[in-house]
Amino acid sequence: MRTHPIRLGPRSVAALVLVSLVGLAGICWPLFADAGSAVTDHAADAPWLFALILPLLIAVVVATIADCGMDAKAVAMLGVLAAVGAALRPLGAGTAGLEPMFFLMVLSGRVLGPGFGFVLGAVTMFASALLTGGVGPWMPTQMLAMGWFAMGAGLLPAGVRGRPERLMLAAYGFVAAFAYGTVTNLYGWVTVGGLGQGISFVPGAPTAENLVRFLAYVLATSLGWDLGRAALTVVLTLTVGGPLLRALRRATRRANFEAQVTFEGPGEGSAGEAPHRTHVTYDRK
Repeated sequence: MRTHPIRLGPRSVAALVLVSLVGLAGICWPLFADAGSAVTDHAADAPWLFALILPLLIAVVVATIADCGMDAKAVAMLGVLAAVGAALRPLGAGTAGLEPMFFLMVLSGRVLGPGFGFVLGAVTMFASALLTGGVGPWMPTQMLAMGWFAMGAGLLPAGVRGRPERLMLAAYGFVAAFAYGTVTNLYGWVTVGGLGQGISFVPGAPTAENLVRFLAYVLATSLGWDLGRAALTVVLTLTVGGPLLRALRRATRRANFEAQVTFEGPGEGSAGEAPHRTHVTYDRK
């Protein structure tokens, strides 16, 4: 039996698109606001963004359950992986961006699919923030960015296995680590004042001009952190990614997330035959 990522149905796709659009609007709106908007109070909208994200995350889970028949075993695996990811984050936090949780999110999203990966990434970041005391107005942005990070791994081509798959995941992890840093930097760049004239956010300035300033800000402040995160993700994916992928796929096969239970009516056999028969069929791909 080959394990494929959990499929996305129409409801799952709609829920993921909705939460992504809400997240992008919540993160990027200062770039398009005029000078009279309260962009300097961008931190004040974090509770509202967080309040929107939570029900939308639940909507993604419910939609995935409705589309694919996920059950309590999938929710239990979500909790276990989120706990492991949250425990991994403190091991490298504060040390040149070395965060081992990122490679786990890549592999989990790959095996379990984009919908599961998005929820796992967001929940893991939330749990790790509680564990490390990193709760703050930046947390909704980090939850969204980590959700997109893990979701992207689930959207990679499904037919690749073995060493080519690990190379593909390592390349994705390297690029996505920089993308994660860029998204989370956007929040800090808008809210932190006192920056140099060439890299600070200017409310009401043309979007293209502010994007150039933002690029300079990223290069000046976080390139080293993003590089450390990307390099560690590549190293861990290539060294221990194979055994971990096999373990995740073995756990997914045993959980039988996509098993289908069918019921048949009374049989026509002998009098001693049970009146009803239950069959469990498995989606073998």
